[in-house]
Amino acid sequence: MAAPRVASDVEVGLESVFPQELGLFADAFTAETCYRLCGHELSIVQHHGSRLGVAAPVWEAALALCDYFEEHKLNFWGKKVLELGAGTGIVGILVALLGGDVTITDLPVALKQIEENVHRNLPAECLARTKVCPLSWGLDHLEFPSDYDFILGADIVYLKDTYPALIRTLQHLCGPQSTIYLSSKMRQEHSTVLFFETLLPMHFTSKLAFRDENENINVYKVTQKSNI
Repeated sequence: MAAPRVASDVEVGLESVFPQELGLFADAFTAETCYRLCGHELSIVQHHGSRLGVAAPVWEAALALCDYFEEHKLNFWGKKVLELGAGTGIVGILVALLGGDVTITDLPVALKQIEENVHRNLPAECLARTKVCPLSWGLDHLEFPSDYDFILGADIVYLKDTYPALIRTLQHLCGPQSTIYLSSKMRQEHSTVLFFETLLPMHFTSKLAFRDENENINVYKVTQKSNI
C-alpha cells in the first residue's frame, strides 16, 4: 500500500521543482510551435511564465528523444508506456500517435498544459488510450504499476535534490520487461553527469544509446540489473 501523502510534502516537492525565485521566468507569454516528428505534425502550446517555469518549453532533449525513436524505428504499437516529467507532453503525444497505450505524467501544476496539447494533437482513437495523471516522484509512485514496456523521460535530470526520489520512482516502475529511455542535456552545474555515470548505474543497467555533441545531449537506455 502506498504511503499516505501529506499536503506539506507535496508543496515542498512542487517548490523544489518549480523554484519561486524573484524574477525567474518573469515574462509570461504563450507560444505555439509546430514540429514534424516520425511523420506526424504536432502543434505544441507552451505557457511560459513563473507558474510553469521549466515545465513550459519544449526542450531540445525531448526533440532528441523523438528523433531517436524515428531513427531507430522503435515499435510502440500496443505497448504500455509511461512518460515522467512530461512538461508539454510532446514525447508522450508522439508515442500515442505511434500506437502506444500512454500515461503522461508530471506534477499537478503542469497537467493543464499537457491536457491542452493532448487534445490539440490526438485523434479520438489515440485519446482513448492516453491518460494524463499527476505523479510526484518519491511520493505517489507506488500508486502506479510496475508493468510498463517503456518508461520515458526527457530533460528531467536537473535538480540534484530530486535524484533520490527519481531513482526510487524508477525502481518501482521498472519491471523485468521494462526499458527506460532518458534523454538529457549534460549540465555539469546540475550534477547531471553524476546522476547518469554514478547514481543510475548503482541501481540499473545503463548504456549510452546516442550522443549529440553539438547540443551536449545524451540518450540512455536503461533496464533492470540482471540477477544472474
